[in-house]
Amino acid sequence: MDSSKAGPVKELPVGLDEATEEEYASQSKLLKEFTCIPNIDKAWTFKSDNGLVSQAMFSISQPNLVANKRRQYMLSANILKERKNNENFQWAPFPVEMEGVSIISPSPSGSKLLVVRNSENESPSTFEIWNSSQLEKEFQIAQAVHGSVYADGWFEGISWNSDESLVAYIAEEPSPIKPSFDHQGYTKGATKDKECSSWKGQGDSEEEWGECYAGKRQPAVFVINLDSGKVHAVKGIAKSLSLGQVVWAPPVDGTDQYLVFVGWSADPRKLGIKYCNNRPCALYAVKVPLYKSETAESDLKSMEESVNLTQGISSAFCPRFSPDGKFLVFFSAKASVDSGAHGGTGSLYRIDWPTNCKPCSSTKLIDVIPVVNCAEDGHFPGLYCTSFLSKPWLSDGCTMILSSYWHSCQAILSVNVLSGELLRISPADSNFSWNVLTLDGDNVIAECSSPVDVPQIKYGCFDKAINSTSWHWLNVSSPIFRCSEKVMSLLSSKTFSIVQIPVKDVADCLTKGAAKPFEAIFVSSKKNDAPDPIIVILHGGPHDVSLSSFSNSSAFLSSIGFSLLIVNYRGSLGFGEEALQSLSGKVGYRDVNDVLTAIDYVIEKGLANPSKITALGISHGGFLTTHLIGQAPDKFAAAAARNPVCNLSSMVGITDIPDWCYVTSYGSNGKSIYTEAPSAEHLTHFYNKSPISHISKVKAPTLMLLGAEDLRVPVSNGLQYSRALKERGVETKVILFPNDIHAIKRPQSDFESFLNISVWFKKYCK
Repeated sequence: MDSSKAGPVKELPVGLDEATEEEYASQSKLLKEFTCIPNIDKAWTFKSDNGLVSQAMFSISQPNLVANKRRQYMLSANILKERKNNENFQWAPFPVEMEGVSIISPSPSGSKLLVVRNSENESPSTFEIWNSSQLEKEFQIAQAVHGSVYADGWFEGISWNSDESLVAYIAEEPSPIKPSFDHQGYTKGATKDKECSSWKGQGDSEEEWGECYAGKRQPAVFVINLDSGKVHAVKGIAKSLSLGQVVWAPPVDGTDQYLVFVGWSADPRKLGIKYCNNRPCALYAVKVPLYKSETAESDLKSMEESVNLTQGISSAFCPRFSPDGKFLVFFSAKASVDSGAHGGTGSLYRIDWPTNCKPCSSTKLIDVIPVVNCAEDGHFPGLYCTSFLSKPWLSDGCTMILSSYWHSCQAILSVNVLSGELLRISPADSNFSWNVLTLDGDNVIAECSSPVDVPQIKYGCFDKAINSTSWHWLNVSSPIFRCSEKVMSLLSSKTFSIVQIPVKDVADCLTKGAAKPFEAIFVSSKKNDAPDPIIVILHGGPHDVSLSSFSNSSAFLSSIGFSLLIVNYRGSLGFGEEALQSLSGKVGYRDVNDVLTAIDYVIEKGLANPSKITALGISHGGFLTTHLIGQAPDKFAAAAARNPVCNLSSMVGITDIPDWCYVTSYGSNGKSIYTEAPSAEHLTHFYNKSPISHISKVKAPTLMLLGAEDLRVPVSNGLQYSRALKERGVETKVILFPNDIHAIKRPQSDFESFLNISVWFKKYCK
């Protein structure tokens, strides 16, 4: 053959052959269609002067794969009240992109809109004040005043005062002064300014709050005067506290007012706080001047020290004042803090605000919704949420609307914080998940979805004259979640159910809640042919939950020919505190056995082919995935793990949550024996609890997806496990995302992850 006439040799990406490349190309087109389905992040409503029309504003986001970030945009709708129980949404013809926006906050009257833009470098943050037609004011806040405004959904807090002249918010403290050096050595009288003939040293290391907060400085409270643009750091607060979730207290006569905020102590040190509700925190109040005079700075010197309002409990966050200012409500995660579990059953408290508006540390705490240990069947299982709407109140001033996990669903609840009456107002017979977006007077704008139904906007209302416990939910036609015909056709061919699975170790259960059935969400094809291959999906935590809501990635996996078994093993949120605590100290055993029990359940029902079972999990779900392929090596055709916990004994010294290793392995006793210097006995115990202790038995081809910047489960855990698999001849593939953290949620990384998962599972489930 004449080689000179041969065409160029086609080069393939590393790890791909021609057949796999074709599979990549085919599936990536479908994955793109699922990936582009947007999310509603927030919503607000505004009343018209005549009261007959409301306007709703929705903040929406979707992945921008090319830019590798989420695209944010706004879409508005007029809500016309045509007749009783018949609201008509008239949508704006086009959305408006909100490029570079960090926070959006309407004023209490709805006449102004605050837009905050954080810079991605050392440039100033920008505060914009908009009215209904134009930009009114713009302020540049220099880095010397404070760093980026927190927009993380946890420390984050933005609060307008009652006359809309001041805004309190949370931002990074300004950078501390670093030691300065030049050609002669150390320079005295260092400044923050950079000079060409000198350089800045590092100075003392500053502790951070772990995962998601690398490079973030201490959160503090600031107040900006919207007339002058002057920014003040709020004084009178202990420097040891990290501050967040600030709100203005009800206004008082005079020149001073109070702010209420959450404070997290760093004693003895900062541990990872993302996904961890077990960090002690309290509500504080501090008196501040109204910053309206030139003497405000001198007034600061005489300000009182902040007051701890919640000394009687170990956790208090998400403060909200009633519309009349007579009481303050807040969430508590005291069950998590006291037990050491990173998640748990919450409680709701009320403080009756002093009539003289001067808060004190001896304020009585009223437990409105206590921790539920074990609910009777069909009854409220406990409070599982970590935030409220900014305006959660109905017009009676004492009933709030919130969303909470209810077993494997999310439900919408109404809570009368004076009487304690709690009602499930989303349909009790629905297996869909419901989430409140905002209130429109005494009506509720919500979204509901299922694993096989894209989100749909619902409008909930009740007739006060008939029965306030009977809610009617109207379908709202919306352009937000429009999908391609192909996606809708694929989803319409699927069905789902929530199955209750009896536990097998009833004799070993120490509490009633531990012996109750756990749940799994089963997604399958409507056709009655032979069962499809199955993916067992396992959530992290372990104290988290997989909800019966729409997931772009899970819907994609089901659309390419897989059934999904999404297991909420004991220890998941939404089932009462006894069931949750029953897993502590028993990880790698009880959770593993629950998953195997769920798999056997669907096999016995004829819903799964026992030779085509795969497992997929992230974090603790990856811990379970790697445990399963080691403890039940003949059960799985393939596995995929995203940032999995594989070796607790090596993780404990380098993770941002070493206390988690102790509590999950030893139970609540782990909180008291936790140390930064584990003993040899501790390390042996951790190793024996870990998937790596079973690695010699693993047979299933395993895909590892790892974020190199992960502080929660550092990448060395997954790399050690995958190298040990390769050493033993197990087919293993590793994809390392160099700029991703624990969640692997950067759009390009998320896309590549699930594309590889789909191709991997297809390869081994033919």
